[in-house]
Amino acid sequence: MEISKKAYAKINLGLDVVGKRDDGYHLVRMIMQTVDIYDTLEFKDNSTGQINLFSASDKIPLDGSNLVCRAAELLKDRYGVEKGVDITLEKRIPVAAGMAGGSTDAAATFLALNELWGLGLGRDKLCELAVSLGADIPYCIIGGTALAEGIGEVLTPISDMPQCYLVIAKPAIDVSTGWVYKERDSREIAHHPDIDGIRDCIEAGDLRRMCERIENVLEPVTVSKYPVIAGIETVLENSGAVRAFMTGSGPTVFAVFDSRQKAEEGLEAVRESGLAPEMFLSVPIKPADF
Repeated sequence: MEISKKAYAKINLGLDVVGKRDDGYHLVRMIMQTVDIYDTLEFKDNSTGQINLFSASDKIPLDGSNLVCRAAELLKDRYGVEKGVDITLEKRIPVAAGMAGGSTDAAATFLALNELWGLGLGRDKLCELAVSLGADIPYCIIGGTALAEGIGEVLTPISDMPQCYLVIAKPAIDVSTGWVYKERDSREIAHHPDIDGIRDCIEAGDLRRMCERIENVLEPVTVSKYPVIAGIETVLENSGAVRAFMTGSGPTVFAVFDSRQKAEEGLEAVRESGLAPEMFLSVPIKPADF
């Protein structure tokens, strides 16, 4: 038996850090949004009992350290599955980009193997299992537009993001999430994002007011070391974006446009600038589109 799954990327429409647990995990309040950029994973039963991961990408590990393998091992061990699985991963989501590429691949693995191995687990149970591997994985299992709290695992679905077009651009740098949070801890947060205000604007369907409120407390940290991020934002806003922002811990920038034509012009402007070799024209999507 074979199963194919698309693993969709995410962006942060708002990201606030509100505390830190004794175990080192940060407490956050975030508005998360799934976008139409995805990896593809193919799953095929094998009789060896082994979990094998294959990919043409040279940017990801293919051993047991990969979240895909860890998710498969967790389900196999927890539910006594004797058969193995061959997994082929086609990467499209940029690596180390602040778009949950590894987490969403793991989420697709939980969903696919639940089906392939006939485990019959609901999404709530899958999320409960997944959080032990990474705080973003439960959101990637649910998808859509959601408020994420706790360490990211307490999820409240909200209304769909207002219709728009997105240009997503990653400069030729990789950012360590651990470094960003460590630096954030060493600095005072002078202003916290209005997460509730962002949510209210989304619920009201007001794209421009939503963009006025979008803020990411990690952005000043990452931009202080990698000013190219601010450069990409300037290019996109000068080309007609409503606003441009960094997602996650960076370095990827996303820009919100109110028309496809403007978004295409923004994409071309980034291409001409040479600031971001990886770029996409995308749209927000909801779980029904998965």
